[in-house]
Amino acid sequence: MSFYLPDTVNCKGDIFKVFITKEEIEARVSLLGEKLDKDFDGKKPIFIGILNGAFIFLADLMRNVSIPCEVDFMKLSSYGDEKVSSGQVTELKEIDAKLKGRHVILVEDIVDTGLSMKYMVDRMKSYEPASVSVITLLHKKDATVHDVQIDYVGFEIPTKFVLGYGLDYAQEGRNLAQIYILDD
Repeated sequence: MSFYLPDTVNCKGDIFKVFITKEEIEARVSLLGEKLDKDFDGKKPIFIGILNGAFIFLADLMRNVSIPCEVDFMKLSSYGDEKVSSGQVTELKEIDAKLKGRHVILVEDIVDTGLSMKYMVDRMKSYEPASVSVITLLHKKDATVHDVQIDYVGFEIPTKFVLGYGLDYAQEGRNLAQIYILDD
C-alpha cells in the first residue's frame, strides 16, 4: 500500500511542511495502545470517536489494543471551514450506544482551546458511565483555556495550524499520512 507523503502541501493557498512523520505517529499510537491495554484490562471500554477528524487515529488506535472493546462515533463542529474555532460547539451526530455504567474513552484528533472536549466530557457524564477518559493525538497545551482533563496525549504541539492524518482545512488534507504544520 502506498501512502500520501509529500514533503510540502499547498492547501487553500497556504503551504504546509512535514511536522510529525508517519513513523513517529505509528510508534506513538502503538505506545498509547499498550497503555490503554494495561489501564483498561478487564473493563471492555467503548471508544467514542469524534468525527470527522479522529477517524484515522481511532482506526489505528483500535488496531493497537488487544482488550475487548466497542466503538461508536459522535460528530461535532466548532471550526466550520476556518483555521480558528468559532467558539461554539454544534452536535451533528449523536452516539447510538448505551453508555450507562460503561467505561467511555473519548478519542479526539486534536484538543486546542478545549471547548469541544469540555462539551464532550460533560455530555458523556450525563449518560452516567462508570468512567470517562480522554485521549487525543495532538494537544495545543498553550491554547487550552477550558478546564478539561486529558488522560492520554500523543503529541503536545505549538499553537499553529496543522493538517493531515484526519485533520483538515475546509475538508481537505485528511488523507495525508503525516501531520503537516502551516509554514510561516
